[in-house]
Amino acid sequence: MKHFPIFMAVDGRRIVVSGGGDAALAKLRLLMKTKARITVCAATPAPEITEWAARGKLTLAPRALKPGDALCATLFYAANEDAAEDARVAAIAHREGALVNIVDNLADSQFITPAIVDRDPVVVAIGTEGAAPVLARAIKKELEEKLPPVLGTLARVGKTFRAKVEALPFGAKRRAFWADYYFNTGPRAMKTGGETALNPALHALLADHLHAAPKQGRVEFVGAGPGDPELLTLKARRALHDADVVIYDRLITPEILELARREAVMLDAGKEGFGKAMAQGDINALITDHAAKGTHVVRLKSGDATVFGRLDEEIEACAAAGVAWSVVPGITAASAAVASIGQSLTKRGRNGAVRFITGHDMKGFADHDWAALACPGEVAAIYMGKRAARFIQGRLLMHGADPATPVTVIENASRPDQRVLATTLGELEPTLTNAGLIGPALTLFGLAPRAAIARLDTAFHPQEAAI
Repeated sequence: MKHFPIFMAVDGRRIVVSGGGDAALAKLRLLMKTKARITVCAATPAPEITEWAARGKLTLAPRALKPGDALCATLFYAANEDAAEDARVAAIAHREGALVNIVDNLADSQFITPAIVDRDPVVVAIGTEGAAPVLARAIKKELEEKLPPVLGTLARVGKTFRAKVEALPFGAKRRAFWADYYFNTGPRAMKTGGETALNPALHALLADHLHAAPKQGRVEFVGAGPGDPELLTLKARRALHDADVVIYDRLITPEILELARREAVMLDAGKEGFGKAMAQGDINALITDHAAKGTHVVRLKSGDATVFGRLDEEIEACAAAGVAWSVVPGITAASAAVASIGQSLTKRGRNGAVRFITGHDMKGFADHDWAALACPGEVAAIYMGKRAARFIQGRLLMHGADPATPVTVIENASRPDQRVLATTLGELEPTLTNAGLIGPALTLFGLAPRAAIARLDTAFHPQEAAI
């Protein structure tokens, strides 16, 4: 992000525009929606600008900008549609302390003007850092259609009531009040009685919330998927948006954590195989202690919470503490990994079952029915198998598995830095060690990338294809 979005306070402050043509008109139509004091310097102003000046909407200096014109200005727009003149007036404004925007010159501008959806005092600003103005306008059009005109009235009346709402405890209770007002009580009152009905409705709603029974805490165990935020379910997104506390695992990507509310308490409860880890008992206590305070807790787990996620232990802790809980399934890493190589986990004539196994458990490397897995045509998705690769390879070969059995290892499945290593059981080690994988990896035993996928991967990663 090269431009940090802010809302500039301009009420009563100066904004200066240099230019009197179409570019200046476009900026002025937007600026005149504010309560700023606007000055325009233009030797040949458009008739509209002259009319606005006559009506007192702005101050017009019918000449080119000169030193002193931008003093005490908060913002300055160079809109002369002439590169040399824009550079001259921008230099003056810079010296006089204004933030400068040069129309159609992103590189030399200190700020940019976004596309705006105006439901005063609700304002939505849409920016693309100059990369795609057409896209910004398309988003603006969609939002204009979706946001009702009464939204501004609801916000304006609600603002006058904010001090009274401080009678409610800060946090979840206040959020619940305002959500009720904006999405239920407020629109109903506007529909039946107009703006005059809003204030009585607010008082009645506050009384209801003040005397409501204490809110009970709850826990949602949410599967965050393999890492791509677009693979989150709608239900998972809603849970993150509503959560008061998010307790997340090490493998959760920053892009997914960004979807949580800014006010939510974010707690890292990550575990690392054969490395640092928070004790499971401590995680259980963290979950139940926060829920006991009446908060909405999201326990965010990588992939699907029901697959190798210690879900049962945490559910049992909630049940013992009398805390309500629910589970939001997610896309497990095996599904994302197998999709990335163009294969399916089951196939008619090849395998009617697939095994999800772990490379290690609480006691160390995990043992499985190796004899059954070594049979031709078997497929397994092996989680947490990087460090156990040599152990798994040895067990399968010992039980008669064909060394030529295809094995595919997918690191960071579904993420931008995904890597695919295609090998065989006989070559699994040292292939895996030589690859130097550092991210989470899933091993697909019995599957190779489909030919088209393999060719594509070779084209983009020739050094990996040779491993």
